[in-house]
Amino acid sequence: MKDLFKKPLITYVLLFFVITVLTGLILVPFIEQLSILIAILLINYIILLVFFQYIYTNYIKPLSKATKTLSKINKGNYRARFHHSSNNIVGELSYKINALARSLSEYSIHEKTQRDQLATIIDNTDNGIVLIDEKGYIHLVNNKFLSMYGSTPKDYTGYLYYDVLDHEVFHNTIQNAFLYEKNVKNEFSHYIGIDKYYFEIVGVPIFNEKKRLKGAVLVIHDITELKKLELMRKDFVANVSHELRTPITSIRGFAETLMDNGLKDKDAANEFIKIIYNESDRMQVLIEELLTLSRMEQENFQLVLHKIDAGELIEQIIPTFRMKAQERKLTFSSSIENNLQFKADKDMFKQIIINLLDNAMNYTSELGEVNLAVTSTEEYIHIKVSDTGIGIEQKALPRIFERFYRVDKARSRHTGGTGLGLAIVKHIVDVHDGKIEIDSEVNKGTNVHVYLPKK
Repeated sequence: MKDLFKKPLITYVLLFFVITVLTGLILVPFIEQLSILIAILLINYIILLVFFQYIYTNYIKPLSKATKTLSKINKGNYRARFHHSSNNIVGELSYKINALARSLSEYSIHEKTQRDQLATIIDNTDNGIVLIDEKGYIHLVNNKFLSMYGSTPKDYTGYLYYDVLDHEVFHNTIQNAFLYEKNVKNEFSHYIGIDKYYFEIVGVPIFNEKKRLKGAVLVIHDITELKKLELMRKDFVANVSHELRTPITSIRGFAETLMDNGLKDKDAANEFIKIIYNESDRMQVLIEELLTLSRMEQENFQLVLHKIDAGELIEQIIPTFRMKAQERKLTFSSSIENNLQFKADKDMFKQIIINLLDNAMNYTSELGEVNLAVTSTEEYIHIKVSDTGIGIEQKALPRIFERFYRVDKARSRHTGGTGLGLAIVKHIVDVHDGKIEIDSEVNKGTNVHVYLPKK
């Protein structure tokens, strides 16, 4: 019987029957003829049945469907629809439910699109981002943050920030952002592997429409390159000052000696004049190399590209370095592949060869060897300069292309080096869209590989 009453129509039919029977019991004392009573009851039953059938078909059943449709919509199924073709209030309800479903569907799609766009932006930004609610629980960490600190989102989301963010600067930044309700900025360093990185962290409080604090966002910006540039700038100023001060001091000292009757001793005077000339020449080389670097770093710098023959240009340079090798008791050899033609800036190409050979000979002791080899691959011209010199420590290799950086400062100054040779080579290679690589071993020698594109 329980299953029977689950069907609304059967329930109402039985209900009408009970009402009819009760009506008959009430009318029995007033109606003597049984046939009349039965006829009245039957008519009453039919009228009630037809009336409630109409109510059920046009209102109860559609409203039941409407309720089910609204339940589906409430659960997030915005494709659910309720169709009723009548022009009564149920038909109007049908129209409004379907309109609501369409609006919610459009809003859901729009919200998802915005959410996906925001997630894409957050995950692809160069800054680490951590979202924290007003109770201190982490709700979001992006990919950049995870690349800095490792692990996965589940190791952070849902946890209190002071349980999973172990750096003290995080705690201070978050606490001050909550306490003072304003942006807080700090800097800190962090090791990733064996490398030291510098970061700037900004804590930004989040407020709702009623200006109540709802949480905070941490933005972690990698400022390692800025720190390196700042250090390089300081080193550059110090090095330029030192490089200029040394020859200027020498020139001034010997000039004062000559002024104080130093010309009476002709041999000494000639020696002093020679030193003054060499020091002024050293300053001129330094200034010219600085101007070369400055020119290449300008945004409007343009290469003068020509089709050149590498062999012909190198043959113009080789005799100078053969003489230099003889003076320093070095063995110098070269091998250049025939018909190496490609597009490049002629003067800059020669500068690469000159600087690399000069550097190799300056850092190679007597009886050592220096070799130049120029070959081609399918895409590149390969220039290799190798020596059996003092070599370079592995920890020094990342700095080898910095301005004024010297592997052996005493040797470099003794040979007249400015510390700008490899920096210039690196810039020339970069503006040609090439690449440069160095492998070296202390006391065994160095190999420098330069790859310049043929096209």
